[in-house]
Amino acid sequence: MAAGTTAPPPSAGLGRIVAASLIGTTIEWYDYFLYGSAAALVFGRVFFPESDPLTGTLLSFLTYAIGFVARPVGAVVFGHYGDRLGRKKLLVISLLMMGLSTALIGCVPGYHTIGVAAPLLLTTLRLIQGFALGGEWGGAVLLVSEHGDARRRGFWASWPQGGAPAGNLVAVGVLSLMTTVLSDDAFDSWGWRVPFLLSAVLVMIGLWIRLSVDESPLFKEALAAAERRKAEQRAERPPLVAVVRDHWRDILVAMGARMAENISYYVITAFVLTYCVEHLKIDKQTSLNAVLIGSAVQFCLIPLFGALSDRVGRKPVYLVGAVGVGLWSWAFFALLDTRSFPALVVAVTVGLIFHSAMYAPQAAFFSELFATRMRYTGASIGAQLSSVAAGAPAPLIATALLGSYGNSTPISVYVGLAALITVVAVLAARETRGRDLAAIEPGDGAAARTTAGRRTAAST
Repeated sequence: MAAGTTAPPPSAGLGRIVAASLIGTTIEWYDYFLYGSAAALVFGRVFFPESDPLTGTLLSFLTYAIGFVARPVGAVVFGHYGDRLGRKKLLVISLLMMGLSTALIGCVPGYHTIGVAAPLLLTTLRLIQGFALGGEWGGAVLLVSEHGDARRRGFWASWPQGGAPAGNLVAVGVLSLMTTVLSDDAFDSWGWRVPFLLSAVLVMIGLWIRLSVDESPLFKEALAAAERRKAEQRAERPPLVAVVRDHWRDILVAMGARMAENISYYVITAFVLTYCVEHLKIDKQTSLNAVLIGSAVQFCLIPLFGALSDRVGRKPVYLVGAVGVGLWSWAFFALLDTRSFPALVVAVTVGLIFHSAMYAPQAAFFSELFATRMRYTGASIGAQLSSVAAGAPAPLIATALLGSYGNSTPISVYVGLAALITVVAVLAARETRGRDLAAIEPGDGAAARTTAGRRTAAST
């Protein structure tokens, strides 16, 4: 397929697709982050009441981490069928699974009511959440990336990335509201359940919007080509087999690139609540408000960093974020230790600014690594495998380090090492800005020369 054969859709049509992806990812991330915030604030007392506060929090974060284990499984399953059947169908399924499991978490009785069955049910629903999210991310960013043109792909593809801070903003905002209007006893008894039950309403809205968009034109073309090969009795390898064989270097690049991004985010937005409330004895409301403000700033910055990656490249923007978050981790805890609300806001906001520099170009960057018929699988696996080693244990490791050493220094070292891994991975990759997605062949990813991509960028 020649470069540039797929014309970009009208801006109104692309805007509708971006809106559908953003709203869908916002709802799914709301569901996912709501669990993390609740794990830091209340799950220890509700589901592990016989443990001391720090151990209860550790056990809560353990159930939180289990959800990440299911994400690579979801990436494989959703990626396989998304590359075979289409992006849209699988995105609808992931949204329904996430919404239903989240609403049911709000209905699980506490430990004092049904005993050990309570944390078991909680863990099962968390696994379903992780499975659904493992398939959501890749499909959402690809639906936008494959509709848009190469010249502004970084900007448009960054909008679904905005679903993460938007979802966190809504989740923390609702929890903050509940802690404001309710007493601690009422919040622990039933108030924390309201945000989870609200997910059912949000999913219906997201489903209505997501069903209104069309399938990716690049996928339609690739599917038609696959049908022609099938008619000619030319066998096509399953997407998982093909991506591991032809794009294994690109999977490693994606995994390494996510280490600092994933670890820093969960330290800044989830572990920070434990550090402030349990270690510094700062009230829940103050801690939640700091994350709330930082998430609002991040939501506004993500498309700006995405647009910047269209001008200077994916790698420079990503590297600024990785180096920045590694260095900022030391100032981050020093500011928290002041127990000053303005200092808390600065700590979280600046940390999320550096995170945005990695997260914004990530969607376009990963999309530009893989061929169309294995792009959903490749992008999802590369993103979600790293989450098991990065995001899953991050709050757990940070909490354990705090418990063992009694200070934040080991946690800053932990984030700094993650940043170093990401810097090495991104430096090992080749620049992908401007690549024609339709022209990428199997094996023609970050490990291969990008002459065609540079030629496409020059022509625009």
